[in-house]
Amino acid sequence: MTVLCRDVMEAVEKIAPRELSEKWDSVGLLVGSPLKEVKKILIALDVTQEVVNEAVREKVDMIVSHHPIIFKPLSNVREDNPIGNILFSLIKNDIIVYAAHTNLDYCELGTNYYLSQKLGLEETEVLQTAEEDLYKIVVFVPRGYEDKVRDAMGNAGAGWIGNYSHCSFMALGTGTFKPLERAEPFIGTKGLLEKVEEFRLETIVPKSLKDKVIRAMIESHPYEEVAYDVYKLENNGSRNGLGRIGFLRGEMTLADFGEKIKKDLGLKHVRFVGAPGKIVKKIAVCAGSGAGLIPAAKKKGADVFVSGDIKYHEALEAKQAGLALVDAGHFATEWPVVPALAEYLQKELNGEEQKVQILTSQIRTDPWEVI
Repeated sequence: MTVLCRDVMEAVEKIAPRELSEKWDSVGLLVGSPLKEVKKILIALDVTQEVVNEAVREKVDMIVSHHPIIFKPLSNVREDNPIGNILFSLIKNDIIVYAAHTNLDYCELGTNYYLSQKLGLEETEVLQTAEEDLYKIVVFVPRGYEDKVRDAMGNAGAGWIGNYSHCSFMALGTGTFKPLERAEPFIGTKGLLEKVEEFRLETIVPKSLKDKVIRAMIESHPYEEVAYDVYKLENNGSRNGLGRIGFLRGEMTLADFGEKIKKDLGLKHVRFVGAPGKIVKKIAVCAGSGAGLIPAAKKKGADVFVSGDIKYHEALEAKQAGLALVDAGHFATEWPVVPALAEYLQKELNGEEQKVQILTSQIRTDPWEVI
């Protein structure tokens, strides 16, 4: 069975729904066709000319990147400017580009989760939760098909509460319907009122997965016309959001923690704010440019906040507030998600047979060097 570009897109959006992305962001399929067959995929943080050259050498069909190659609106696509030249190279070599950006930052198993894991943090939770509307979906299913429909909805993301999945409630009752002349009923006879034992199956789903769950429900349901209701709930809850906060296995000084970060992330240096001898254990992180979460880290009692692209005045305010900082750079704090995403897609797309080859880019796109 072949793998299409749209299959890869669905696999990524299973963990990082596009609805989680910021409105200003540019995510999804940026270059190419969703119907193109894909045999080899390159996972990268950025789509630079060097990464495209790597993709051409490796004869890949698709690049899945974190940062979008097309971010700001283009007024032209010229071969004599950097972005235009990259796009020309991609199109000439029939290479698809798909980006998962802020949706991969906000999702539960995204950039921040894998950064916290790389640093060995335990008992982690979201640093700043993204408030997301919850919906209840109620569907009526004939006896004997309740497990099939429930499992399809659960696999699509419905009924996930805390550390539990596939949560639902079912009650048995009687459904009635009369198939009309143009109907093709799964059960019953045209023109006769039918009474059928049906389960009322209900579960909850976040807004970002609502449409996906409804599609899965309809596709798995035996009826020609599916009877279901969707209710918006007053309560909300989300496992998604920015950053993570957790604990080191043991206490250490800020200076030693800086050395640990260098080792864990493969860095030559880091910048830090705070007394080198300060004892730290509770750690907050945000991959990429996360200075906006400094107040959240302070509020949640973090000893130190790890991120990238921290500016002078942001660092000064953190120091005055008594919060230690480690700036490990944008590239290094986001890179852990690249091999993790490659491993996920390897399992999700291939199963027991090798349908598509997944490569991790070997190009270090970090523009900064240390003298």
